[in-house]
Amino acid sequence: MNRGIFYAIGAYTLWGLLPVYWKWLQHVPVTQVLCHRILWSFLALLVVTLLSRQWNAFRQALEGPRVLSVYAVAAILISVNWLTYIWAVGAGFIVETSLGYFINPLLSVFLGVIFFRERLRPWQWTAISLAAAGVVYLTIAYGTLPWIALTLAITFGAYGLVKKIAPLGSLYGLTLETGVLLLPALLFIGYSEKTGYGAIFHIGVGTDVLLMGAGIITAVPLLLFSSAARRIPLSLIGILQYIAPTLQFLLGVMVYREPFTLVKCIGFGMVWAALIIYGAEGLLTYRAQSFPVVAE
Repeated sequence: MNRGIFYAIGAYTLWGLLPVYWKWLQHVPVTQVLCHRILWSFLALLVVTLLSRQWNAFRQALEGPRVLSVYAVAAILISVNWLTYIWAVGAGFIVETSLGYFINPLLSVFLGVIFFRERLRPWQWTAISLAAAGVVYLTIAYGTLPWIALTLAITFGAYGLVKKIAPLGSLYGLTLETGVLLLPALLFIGYSEKTGYGAIFHIGVGTDVLLMGAGIITAVPLLLFSSAARRIPLSLIGILQYIAPTLQFLLGVMVYREPFTLVKCIGFGMVWAALIIYGAEGLLTYRAQSFPVVAE
């Protein structure tokens, strides 16, 4: 089997198991967890850049006129996404976070229509409409928007949109994004220390290791994904990406015993049906284009 498939499965499996990691840190204020994730992720990515002897190439890539402004926007989006996700996991909303990442691929397609004038086929429109109907159903049934799922889907969808026009690759890009966020993160960590609420080196060795390890668990799946993207088609990556929200959903329901009511079942079912329609349509279209029927 292509090594790229193993890399992709590894990346999405790690992303799918991330709730376990953030659950271990739920005793730490979420803003501090976010700031430490930014700090240690930047250091981990910087080490990778230096060890791979790509520092000069990275520095030259920063000389473009639009680079910093584009990645400042990306940094804001990913920080909001990370903050929402870490908080939601600790607050017991893992199932709703999985809904956000089930919705995200369809939202990304819709954003492509709006900003890049991409054309959708009828069944693709059907899938997007069905997913939207699922969100509307959940909103009406609960009397409130599933804001966690929508925040995650919108911020990550917009992040993907920015990355589509961004000039750097994933390693350089995330290194720069965390670098942009580094100073605010350090200032907040310093403020927490000064006011006596700092977490690192005050709670226990286990907490210290987990906070520092946030950089590793951020960098490793990213590097696996980057390696996979160079080796396998994007269409296959598109299918494998559902490993992550599926694992998140299973963790929420089966491990952390979050409630999964009939209302949620119907709403999720509509989104899952939309994904099945979208995936099947894409697969059939790909096969038809790759293996056209020749009239005899």
